[in-house]
Amino acid sequence: MVNHSSANDAPIPLTGVLLLIMVSIIWGGNMVSIKISNQGIPPILAAAARSLLASLALWAYARAKGEDVFLRGPDVKHGIVIGILFGLDFLFLYWGPAYTTASRAIIFLYTHPLWVAIGAHILIPGDSLTKTKGLGLGVAFVGLVLVFGAKSDTLGPQYWLGDLMEVLAAMFWAATTVYLKKFIWRRPISHFQTLFAQLAFSIPVLAVASFLFERGLPISPTPLVMAAFGYQVFIVATFSYLLWFWMIHRYPVSRLAAFTFLAPLFGVIASGVILGESLTVSLWIGLALVAAGIYLVNRPEPTTKAG
Repeated sequence: MVNHSSANDAPIPLTGVLLLIMVSIIWGGNMVSIKISNQGIPPILAAAARSLLASLALWAYARAKGEDVFLRGPDVKHGIVIGILFGLDFLFLYWGPAYTTASRAIIFLYTHPLWVAIGAHILIPGDSLTKTKGLGLGVAFVGLVLVFGAKSDTLGPQYWLGDLMEVLAAMFWAATTVYLKKFIWRRPISHFQTLFAQLAFSIPVLAVASFLFERGLPISPTPLVMAAFGYQVFIVATFSYLLWFWMIHRYPVSRLAAFTFLAPLFGVIASGVILGESLTVSLWIGLALVAAGIYLVNRPEPTTKAG
């Protein structure tokens, strides 16, 4: 178990920085893969299946390493809460690209750190908004307005619904993060148990939502669709999440989060290159402002030396 209070100001070594960049690239490609898999698998069903397969893969990997993935006693209730929040996050994350473009979706999704800053200010003592964080929120908000106003020929008539779903996904992701920071960090819970709880307890939420909203929708598992889905299960939900939680348990969360501005950058580039989406000037400016806001909100505060 990491002593988080003593690690608050510890710098991330070069190896950790390179791993963070790799995770950002993987996450940037996730929205593109969702857009592709949605062509053959109903989105909420894909999210449920992803959580199921990723939880099984994580269980098998943890067992091979002699690690326990199951929460016990009073910690189970925390696992249920983060699993429900995680499920609602991925409900909207997967559903949103059915209405909007991947490039827009990933920018709205990565407003997550902004909602974390607001939630932490309200719910976590000692994690108040500073002038720098307030500036970051303002800059990012202007960027979001520009992104929402950036129109292109690839947008459907209900693009705003997809944009809104991604904002809701960001809010539920933020709620998960704040809950973890408030109740989990200082408990003797491993990153295997944290991730498994999110995946496993999200399955019922997503399965029920798929039954209610997607009953009867066709499934067309082409090789491209299945390749994109496999990327989501094994590269994103298993490998990158396990790596992220491993880093969360070893490095200061604020320093890790400052790197999340890279994910929407890589995602927008991948959307243009792989999907051929129209990337307008307003979209790029909005992305730059959102990324700058994310960095300002998560930038570690300078320490003042006594004397």
